[in-house]
Amino acid sequence: MTSSTPNANDTGITSAGDSVGGATPAFSPLYQQIKGLILQSLQAGAWKPGEMIPSEMELAARYRVSQGTVRKAIDELAAENLLLRRQGKGTFVATHAERNVQYRFLRLLPDSGDLNEEGPAQRNIISCRSTKGQSEICKLLQVPTGESLIHVRRVLVFAGIPTIVEDIWLPSSSFKGLSAEQMRDYPGATYAMFEVEYGVRMVRAQEKLRAVLPDPAQAELLHIDGHTPLLSVERVAYTYNDVPMELRRGLYRTDTHHYSNTLS
Repeated sequence: MTSSTPNANDTGITSAGDSVGGATPAFSPLYQQIKGLILQSLQAGAWKPGEMIPSEMELAARYRVSQGTVRKAIDELAAENLLLRRQGKGTFVATHAERNVQYRFLRLLPDSGDLNEEGPAQRNIISCRSTKGQSEICKLLQVPTGESLIHVRRVLVFAGIPTIVEDIWLPSSSFKGLSAEQMRDYPGATYAMFEVEYGVRMVRAQEKLRAVLPDPAQAELLHIDGHTPLLSVERVAYTYNDVPMELRRGLYRTDTHHYSNTLS
């Protein structure tokens, strides 16, 4: 596979004996610089989600560094779920279409059984429209106040029970043509749709959690009364190089589900 991936020496990296030379002592370790070059290629779309990247030997020759340096860079990217190693096959760009990645950002689990038994959520799209971003939302998405955004409100129904009501904001410039029908009917995960249809891959997210009570509209959508406590989850999801691409505010019922996170 050919690509326009820059050579390590084109970016000021020197690799004699795999040590960084030159007069600038602030250089990061060489494998970190190679990691940065691979990230540049991922961001530029040189290798699409699900595609195999060149071998360690090919990348070592391209960047003029040792194979061990490339391996260390790839190890970090794999640990961050950006790349996926497959024994005997090679290294692939991770994708939300992979089942083990699909639920990476979903922390709400059923109290009985598991996600496989429960099956995928039914997505009821309440609205999908263009709007001018308010200052608070634009600040989180790092765009100017008043920027054109797409605002989606939807309800996720698990096993016939409305469980999550979500408000999602996306930059219109990156998701042109997004429609309620597309959000509702796409057969896979929403983040997989963003990858396939818009070339935007969410690679990490930050969340804030608190307990809240629903307003009347939210209570009606979730079929609960206004005194039912809910878990409020605000998530900012980022693509490569920490560019925020989605703000998601969800209210979760916790009478049949619980929020689960593994710390290590």
